[in-house]
Formats: sequence, C-alpha cells, structure tokens
Amino acid sequence: MSPDSSTATTSPTASPTAEVQDLVAIFCRVLESTDVVADSDFFELGGDSLIATRVLSAIARGHGVELSFEDFVLAPTPEGLAAKIAAGR
Repeated sequence: MSPDSSTATTSPTASPTAEVQDLVAIFCRVLESTDVVADSDFFELGGDSLIATRVLSAIARGHGVELSFEDFVLAPTPEGLAAKIAAGR
C-alpha cells in the first residue's frame, strides 16, 4: 500500500497512527520511493543529511514541532519521528 500525498495533512492533535502515515508520505515524497513503511530507516533508503532537512521542514510546517537533526538521526523512521513529535508537544 503506497501512501497518497493528499492525505499528508495532519493537525497538531493528530493520532499517532495518522502522524506515522503522514511521515511515511513525507519520506515517500522526498525519497521519491513507494517502498516506505512505518519502520523504514531513512538513511538505509538512501536519504542523506540534505534531504533530511526537507523532512524536518515538512514536520515543522505540518505538525508545529521543530525537531533537530540529532533527533532525526536518533529516530530515523516514521515511527521514531512520530514519537519525537509527540514528545515535543
């Protein structure tokens, strides 16, 4: 199942599942890949620090939480980043 980018909008109070789905959609968009699931490692999928900044920017815009690059490195999966977003609220 590949996520549809039109479902990539979430509110600051979105459920953890919705946040994970949104992050999967963001990963798919920036990595230009449909092979992303909740526990996919961004860097193993070919992501790099420059592309990671696009993910962090999308998270800040869509979720109202600014994560650091260190946060991203410590939790480079949609599930891990969703947990960081929840902790940042």
